[in-house]
Amino acid sequence: MDITGIAKSHHAGIPKPSSKKEWKLSDSLREQIAEYAREDAAQNVYMGNKFLALRKSEVAKVAPDRAALMGKIDMKEIREADERWLRLLFGEPYEAEFQSGGVHVYDGNGDEVLTYTAGVGWHEKESKAETQVHGALKAAYYDAFRAARQEINAGAVEMQGGFDAGA
Repeated sequence: MDITGIAKSHHAGIPKPSSKKEWKLSDSLREQIAEYAREDAAQNVYMGNKFLALRKSEVAKVAPDRAALMGKIDMKEIREADERWLRLLFGEPYEAEFQSGGVHVYDGNGDEVLTYTAGVGWHEKESKAETQVHGALKAAYYDAFRAARQEINAGAVEMQGGFDAGA
């Protein structure tokens, strides 16, 4: 049975997650990232703790509540469940399917966000929304960090140029 084909067919009529999950790299957030990048550049640290904490909190805004989804699973009951029961268990916009002793949980966009297998347990998978937020934040940080390092290096060159070797 092809999981991807099943996942795509199941999600045709599912509404997208609520608007609270919509994310945008705002000007104020971009400025906050630039501030952290300048601080990090001055300390010669790439992606310091402040930026990493900010990135984590921003990604959490679009991440599905995986803990709540995992809490709804009792593997003994799941083994006896059919696909319709799994849909009811996880609720909108999530769908799940039971296959070969494991469970695959999909979000409203058709992205697999959780997998359960008996030998491994739960395995989180990054959704497309989470990947996009990571990418946007890292790109904004990189640009700001590079600009800050250039400013620092330009200041160092000016100081060396003003050095009087004869003094």
